[in-house]
This record gives sequence, structure tokens and C-alpha cells, in this order.
Amino acid sequence: MLDVAYLLPMARPRSFDRDHVLHAAERQFRSSGYNGTSVDDISAATGLGRGSLYAAFDGKHGVLMQAMAGYVARLGQVAPRALAGPDEGALERLHAYLLRAVQGVPLAGDVPPASDRTAAACFAGKMAMEIGASDPEVQRMAAECFAVLVTAVAECVRAAQRNGDIDPEADADDLAYLLLTVIRGTDIVGAYGHSPARLASIAESAFALLPRTRP
Repeated sequence: MLDVAYLLPMARPRSFDRDHVLHAAERQFRSSGYNGTSVDDISAATGLGRGSLYAAFDGKHGVLMQAMAGYVARLGQVAPRALAGPDEGALERLHAYLLRAVQGVPLAGDVPPASDRTAAACFAGKMAMEIGASDPEVQRMAAECFAVLVTAVAECVRAAQRNGDIDPEADADDLAYLLLTVIRGTDIVGAYGHSPARLASIAESAFALLPRTRP
């Protein structure tokens, strides 16, 4: 018996902009959380059908992991670029980064801006707080994201120390952890509805705590 299916041309997989799909999915997860987001929600946000999502990403968790990987890679470019530079001016770069960071993490350029401060919180941190305790992959990805930031901030602190703006006896890694703890803490304070001015005031207070070089 002739196998008719063998004679039929194979259907071409639907093409799509993978980065745009992952950016849109990231925004959906930011807005609704992982547990509050369904495959249908992702489908509506990205424009991909359920079948295409499963074929390309193996379901909701696969979409999340790919979106987080893209976020970490994006942050790994943005943070060092903002903080790197000559020793002179390192303290000013650190100050500017801190003020920018407490207002939230910008979304990728090809999706609409977040509607509120909660949706602009650190994506990796948000997912880790929600499901990291039961999902080692998410926990690992969030830790990798934080390590990227610690490295970038600590290097900027060291540059400021070499320039004589921050006490050279201070531990640069400890100061980086302090500043990033403040930044991530403002994700929570922002979620409570406090104003951008209040978040900026928190950032200024944290910056003032940096140990300066003794005269």
C-alpha cells in the first residue's frame, strides 16, 4: 500500500524573531509572575501558538529559562558598560548607576516600557524569590546574574579606591554587595508604592555610607 504521507511535502516550521518572543515573554513573567502566567498568556504576549511554543522552547519552563538567559546576557553587557572607565570619574559613575538602578531595570528595547515599578524589578531576582527555592535552574541563573553585577560594581569601587575617592582599606566586594542589596531592596520598596523620589533618596543615603579616603 502506498504511503501517501511520505509523498506530502513537510510543513515548514513557522519563523519568528526569537529575541522578540523572549523579550515579550520576559515582560509577561515580570507582570504576572511565573505561577500566574499560563502558556496561553505567553502565546498572547508573543503571538506564537501553543504548538510553536512547545516546539521551540519545550513549554513554559523552557521559555522562562531562555528568557532568563537572555536577561543575564543583556545585563552582562549593560552593567559593565555603565560602570567601566578610567579611575578618574569612577565615583561619579557609581553614583549615576546607583540612582538609575533603583528606578528599575529597563526592559529590552523592542517591548513597551513597564507600566509600574513592580514590573521593572530585577527579572532574575523576581523569579528566584517566587520559585527559586524549588527550582535549582532558576536559582543558578539568578546567582549568575547577581555575580555579574557584583563583579562590575566591585571593579568600579576599586577604580574609585585607586583614584583616592574611597578608602583603600575598605573591602570592594563588601561594598558592592551593600550597594546591590540596597538596589534590590528598592524593588520591594517600589512594590509598596513608594515614589521614585523616595527610591532616589534611599540611593543617596546608601551612597553617602561609602567610606571615603581619610584626609
